Parts: sequence; C-alpha cells; structure tokens
Amino acid sequence: QVQLVESGGGSVQSGGSLRLSCTTSGLAARNYCGGWFRQAPGKEREWVAAINNDRPAEYIESVKGRFTISPDNAMNTLYLEMDSLKPEDTGIYYCAARSCRRAWWLRTAYAYWGQGTQVTVSS
Repeated sequence: QVQLVESGGGSVQSGGSLRLSCTTSGLAARNYCGGWFRQAPGKEREWVAAINNDRPAEYIESVKGRFTISPDNAMNTLYLEMDSLKPEDTGIYYCAARSCRRAWWLRTAYAYWGQGTQVTVSS
C-alpha cells in the first residue's frame, strides 16, 4: 500500500521559514518523482515545486529563490524548505508522486497524494 505522509506545517510570521517533510512508503522510489502542491482557501490546488530525474527541480514563479525541494539520500522522504514566507503562501500543502515521465506541473500527472499539512503565514 502506497502512503505519503506530510509533516512540518504550522503558523509563522511573514519572513519566517518552515520545512515540510513527506515520508513515503510502498513506492519504488527510482520510478517516481515527487512534487508539492498547495491549496489556498477558496482557490484551486496549484503546483508549487517538482523533482525531475533528467533536469533540475522546477518551481512556480512566485516561490523561486525562496523554496527548495529536495529528496533525502534514500529517496524515501521529500522536503520543501520554505524561506522568506509571505501571507500569500498560506494554504494546505500536499506532497504527491508521479511517474518521472509525466509532466511535473500537471495535477492529473500525480498518482499518489498525501493528506496535506496546513501552512499559515501572518503579516
């Protein structure tokens, strides 16, 4: 059974930092690439960052230079380091896994999802 479990969310003030973790089990890590999405209240879930196996990590424009996605050495945990947080970064953050051949920016490309972790940034 495939499981993705996020942790590390919380409440911070603008300019603060958080590190999200996503622990995976039941996946053949070498066949999958991870990504992070977020969903703000009243808005659709949007792609934030993605790992690729044949090119550098990709980020949505609004988080470039502030967020960093990375896997651990065993490829069982996916991290999202978030610095210089802004109120507009508030939302539920989800990790997800897809076949590395599929488009990293498409929600429908991801077959497995975590339950989400709340991030709240106050001004």
